[in-house]
Amino acid sequence: MQLITGGWAAAILGSAAKHGVFDALTGEGDDAAGVANKTGISHRGAQAVLDGLTGVGLVTLSEGRYTNTPEASAFLIKGQPAYLGGMAEVMTGSLAEWGTLPTAVETGSPSATTTTEAADNDFWHVLVPAIAPLSLPVARMTAERLGIATAGPVRWLDVGGGSGIWSAVWLEANTEATGAQLDWPVVNTIAKQFVTKFSVADRFETIDGDFHTVDFGSANYDYAMYGNIAHQETPANNVAIFRKFRKALKPGGTLLINDFVLNDDRTGHPFAMMFASQLLLATTGGNSWCQSDYRTWLGEAGFESVDIVPTPSPATVIFAS
Repeated sequence: MQLITGGWAAAILGSAAKHGVFDALTGEGDDAAGVANKTGISHRGAQAVLDGLTGVGLVTLSEGRYTNTPEASAFLIKGQPAYLGGMAEVMTGSLAEWGTLPTAVETGSPSATTTTEAADNDFWHVLVPAIAPLSLPVARMTAERLGIATAGPVRWLDVGGGSGIWSAVWLEANTEATGAQLDWPVVNTIAKQFVTKFSVADRFETIDGDFHTVDFGSANYDYAMYGNIAHQETPANNVAIFRKFRKALKPGGTLLINDFVLNDDRTGHPFAMMFASQLLLATTGGNSWCQSDYRTWLGEAGFESVDIVPTPSPATVIFAS
């Protein structure tokens, strides 16, 4: 029954995040009337959402007052670095699309009206900031592993960089470094605003365009990133893009791929395994690809060393050089 009613939980969480219910419960908490007053939602709506949040264990109830659990305080208060409420809103907004999954399963073609192939739509404005917290711990982990803080005046290219979170974290760690991001114009606009919050915008530049067709240059970068993009591409596209990365990197340079990667027997993190259905729903040829896929593609593109590393998140990082 928990699986069958999983959509209910997602919608309750997304609704609470959208209306700031968790923010209203900070400190000593409140009752339904107080939450309704603070957030501007109806008393009936506040009570229904609070009942649901209590049921799934995100808030607690004592003597008529609701309070956030430690998990809600860590991940669902707006403004927190690890805030996941935006992702909850994205999931709630996509529930109608998920209702078309049986059609995609039958045909093998995407059935969602919003896909990853549109240069500008409301999807990017919501999704790009929402998924930034998912990459934050991975960006920090890789910066530490590669010694970015003491690497000197290095330069990187982040293809499909979205919010710019990777550049923001790395530039904050290394005051001599510079970063470039290639993405759709509207996404780069979002990234510039995001990176400004880290006070490193003066060393961050953007390149507007479609990474399938834009030339990455030759031997320009010490590092390159390809985060949460490979899953939406076909094998042939990924090989072609990896070849462009190989050319763009300086001798000894490193490509980092951050994605939801499965083991070769198609087991792995539950998120990565379920994500394959999201890609069926919204892409023409994407998938949760396996480790062996990446090793093969990177080898074909000219990379000689491939190191696949788990992270604290559902994602995996691949270091190729």
